[in-house]
Amino acid sequence: MTPEVHVSRETFARYAEILQSAGVERGLIGPREGERIWERHIYNCLPVATLLPPHAKVIDIGSGAGLPGIVLALARPDISILLLEPLERRATFLQEVIDELGITNATVARGKAADYQGKFDVVTARAVAPMDRLLAWSWHLLSPGGRILAMKGERAGEELAHTPLSRYTGASGEILELTLPTGGCKVISIAKAG
Repeated sequence: MTPEVHVSRETFARYAEILQSAGVERGLIGPREGERIWERHIYNCLPVATLLPPHAKVIDIGSGAGLPGIVLALARPDISILLLEPLERRATFLQEVIDELGITNATVARGKAADYQGKFDVVTARAVAPMDRLLAWSWHLLSPGGRILAMKGERAGEELAHTPLSRYTGASGEILELTLPTGGCKVISIAKAG
Protein backbone atom coordinates (compact mmCIF):
# COMPACT_ATOMS: atom_id res chain seq x y z
CA MET A 1 0.00 0.00 0.00
CA THR A 2 1.41 3.38 -1.03
CA PRO A 3 1.22 5.92 1.79
CA GLU A 4 -0.88 8.99 1.18
CA VAL A 5 1.07 12.12 0.32
CA HIS A 6 -0.45 15.39 1.56
CA VAL A 7 0.27 18.61 -0.26
CA SER A 8 -0.98 21.80 1.36
CA ARG A 9 -0.49 24.28 -1.46
CA GLU A 10 -0.40 27.22 0.93
CA THR A 11 2.29 25.72 3.16
CA PHE A 12 4.41 24.58 0.22
CA ALA A 13 3.99 28.01 -1.40
CA ARG A 14 5.22 29.67 1.80
CA TYR A 15 8.20 27.30 1.94
CA ALA A 16 9.01 28.14 -1.70
CA GLU A 17 8.89 31.86 -0.82
CA ILE A 18 11.29 31.30 2.09
CA LEU A 19 13.71 29.41 -0.18
CA GLN A 20 13.50 32.12 -2.84
CA SER A 21 14.17 34.91 -0.35
CA ALA A 22 16.04 33.91 2.83
CA GLY A 23 17.36 30.70 1.22
CA VAL A 24 19.06 32.65 -1.56
CA GLU A 25 20.12 35.55 0.69
CA ARG A 26 21.80 33.14 3.14
CA GLY A 27 23.51 31.10 0.44
CA LEU A 28 21.46 27.91 0.89
CA ILE A 29 20.05 28.09 -2.63
CA GLY A 30 22.01 29.43 -5.60
CA PRO A 31 20.96 32.87 -6.89
CA ARG A 32 19.72 31.41 -10.19
CA GLU A 33 17.73 28.68 -8.44
CA GLY A 34 15.08 31.07 -7.13
CA GLU A 35 12.98 30.86 -10.28
CA ARG A 36 13.33 27.05 -10.42
CA ILE A 37 12.42 26.27 -6.79
CA TRP A 38 9.31 24.26 -7.68
CA GLU A 39 10.57 22.14 -10.59
CA ARG A 40 14.16 21.59 -9.53
CA HIS A 41 13.73 21.32 -5.78
CA ILE A 42 10.25 20.84 -4.30
CA TYR A 43 8.74 18.72 -7.09
CA ASN A 44 12.01 16.79 -7.35
CA CYS A 45 11.79 15.78 -3.66
CA LEU A 46 8.07 14.97 -3.43
CA PRO A 47 8.22 11.48 -5.00
CA VAL A 48 10.48 10.27 -2.16
CA ALA A 49 7.52 10.74 0.21
CA THR A 50 5.86 7.73 -1.45
CA LEU A 51 8.76 5.47 -0.35
CA LEU A 52 8.47 6.12 3.38
CA PRO A 53 6.63 3.48 5.41
CA PRO A 54 3.68 4.66 7.52
CA HIS A 55 4.79 6.36 10.76
CA ALA A 56 8.46 6.00 9.80
CA LYS A 57 11.26 7.43 11.89
CA VAL A 58 13.42 9.29 9.34
CA ILE A 59 16.73 11.15 9.45
CA ASP A 60 17.65 13.53 6.62
CA ILE A 61 21.42 13.94 6.67
CA GLY A 62 23.07 17.09 5.38
CA SER A 63 19.63 18.66 5.32
CA GLY A 64 20.85 22.08 4.13
CA ALA A 65 17.81 24.10 3.04
CA GLY A 66 15.47 21.23 3.98
CA LEU A 67 15.55 19.34 0.69
CA PRO A 68 14.19 16.71 0.96
CA GLY A 69 13.61 16.86 4.76
CA ILE A 70 11.16 19.77 4.98
CA VAL A 71 9.34 18.59 1.85
CA LEU A 72 8.94 15.10 3.36
CA ALA A 73 7.74 16.50 6.70
CA LEU A 74 5.11 18.60 4.92
CA ALA A 75 4.00 15.80 2.58
CA ARG A 76 3.89 13.07 5.23
CA PRO A 77 2.53 14.34 8.57
CA ASP A 78 2.50 10.75 9.88
CA ILE A 79 6.31 10.46 9.93
CA SER A 80 8.80 11.91 12.39
CA ILE A 81 11.90 13.35 10.76
CA LEU A 82 15.17 14.60 12.18
CA LEU A 83 16.98 17.16 10.02
CA LEU A 84 20.70 16.62 10.69
CA GLU A 85 22.92 19.45 9.55
CA PRO A 86 26.56 20.08 10.53
CA LEU A 87 26.65 23.82 9.76
CA GLU A 88 25.19 26.13 12.38
CA ARG A 89 23.79 28.71 9.94
CA ARG A 90 21.92 25.99 8.03
CA ALA A 91 20.64 24.37 11.23
CA THR A 92 19.39 27.80 12.35
CA PHE A 93 17.64 28.30 9.00
CA LEU A 94 15.95 24.88 9.28
CA GLN A 95 14.67 25.66 12.77
CA GLU A 96 13.32 29.01 11.56
CA VAL A 97 11.46 27.26 8.70
CA ILE A 98 9.97 24.68 11.08
CA ASP A 99 8.84 27.43 13.44
CA GLU A 100 7.42 29.67 10.71
CA LEU A 101 5.52 26.87 8.96
CA GLY A 102 4.34 25.28 12.22
CA ILE A 103 5.80 21.89 11.33
CA THR A 104 5.27 19.54 14.28
CA ASN A 105 6.79 16.31 12.95
CA ALA A 106 10.32 17.61 12.31
CA THR A 107 13.22 18.50 14.59
CA VAL A 108 16.71 19.83 13.90
CA ALA A 109 20.03 18.57 15.26
CA ARG A 110 23.44 19.94 14.51
CA GLY A 111 26.07 17.34 13.72
CA LYS A 112 27.59 14.94 11.23
CA ALA A 113 26.00 11.63 10.30
CA ALA A 114 29.17 9.67 11.08
CA ASP A 115 29.12 10.96 14.67
CA TYR A 116 25.38 10.87 15.30
CA GLN A 117 23.82 8.11 17.38
CA GLY A 118 20.32 6.76 16.91
CA LYS A 119 18.34 4.25 14.88
CA PHE A 120 16.00 5.15 12.06
CA ASP A 121 13.72 3.36 9.60
CA VAL A 122 14.92 5.56 6.75
CA VAL A 123 17.96 7.73 6.06
CA THR A 124 17.48 10.31 3.31
CA ALA A 125 20.06 12.46 1.55
CA ARG A 126 20.20 14.75 -1.46
CA ALA A 127 23.43 16.09 -2.95
CA VAL A 128 25.46 15.17 0.16
CA ALA A 129 28.27 12.87 -1.01
CA PRO A 130 29.10 9.98 -3.34
CA MET A 131 27.22 6.83 -2.35
CA ASP A 132 30.24 4.97 -0.95
CA ARG A 133 30.93 7.80 1.53
CA LEU A 134 27.26 8.33 2.29
CA LEU A 135 26.89 4.64 3.12
CA ALA A 136 29.98 4.67 5.36
CA TRP A 137 28.66 7.70 7.27
CA SER A 138 25.09 6.50 7.72
CA TRP A 139 24.94 2.67 7.85
CA HIS A 140 25.04 2.66 11.68
CA LEU A 141 21.93 4.88 11.74
CA LEU A 142 19.70 2.26 10.09
CA SER A 143 17.48 -0.03 12.10
CA PRO A 144 17.31 -3.64 10.87
CA GLY A 145 14.98 -3.65 7.86
CA GLY A 146 15.62 0.06 7.24
CA ARG A 147 16.99 1.70 4.14
CA ILE A 148 18.93 4.61 2.81
CA LEU A 149 17.22 6.67 0.11
CA ALA A 150 19.78 8.84 -1.66
CA MET A 151 18.51 11.21 -4.33
CA LYS A 152 20.90 11.07 -7.27
CA GLY A 153 21.18 12.24 -10.84
CA GLU A 154 21.60 10.50 -14.17
CA ARG A 155 24.69 8.57 -13.03
CA ALA A 156 22.88 6.80 -10.19
CA GLY A 157 23.46 3.36 -11.74
CA GLU A 158 27.16 3.97 -12.17
CA GLU A 159 27.43 5.28 -8.63
CA LEU A 160 25.66 2.24 -7.18
CA ALA A 161 27.92 -0.07 -9.22
CA HIS A 162 30.96 1.51 -7.54
CA THR A 163 29.52 1.26 -4.01
CA PRO A 164 31.11 -1.60 -2.00
CA LEU A 165 27.90 -3.14 -0.64
CA SER A 166 29.77 -6.34 0.30
CA ARG A 167 31.44 -4.44 3.15
CA TYR A 168 28.08 -4.07 4.88
CA THR A 169 26.41 -7.18 6.27
CA GLY A 170 22.91 -7.58 4.87
CA ALA A 171 23.11 -4.68 2.39
CA SER A 172 21.30 -4.77 -0.94
CA GLY A 173 20.88 -1.93 -3.40
CA GLU A 174 18.71 -0.87 -6.31
CA ILE A 175 17.91 2.18 -8.42
CA LEU A 176 14.39 3.54 -8.18
CA GLU A 177 13.04 5.89 -10.82
CA LEU A 178 10.17 7.80 -9.27
CA THR A 179 7.61 9.95 -10.99
CA LEU A 180 4.63 11.94 -9.87
CA PRO A 181 2.57 14.29 -12.02
CA THR A 182 4.63 17.11 -10.50
CA GLY A 183 8.10 15.67 -11.08
CA GLY A 184 10.46 12.79 -10.67
CA CYS A 185 13.86 11.68 -9.48
CA LYS A 186 16.32 8.81 -9.35
CA VAL A 187 16.98 7.31 -5.95
CA ILE A 188 19.61 4.81 -4.84
CA SER A 189 17.88 2.61 -2.28
CA ILE A 190 20.13 0.52 -0.04
CA ALA A 191 18.30 -1.79 2.34
CA LYS A 192 19.60 -3.32 5.55
CA ALA A 193 18.42 -6.87 6.15
CA GLY A 194 15.93 -7.15 8.97
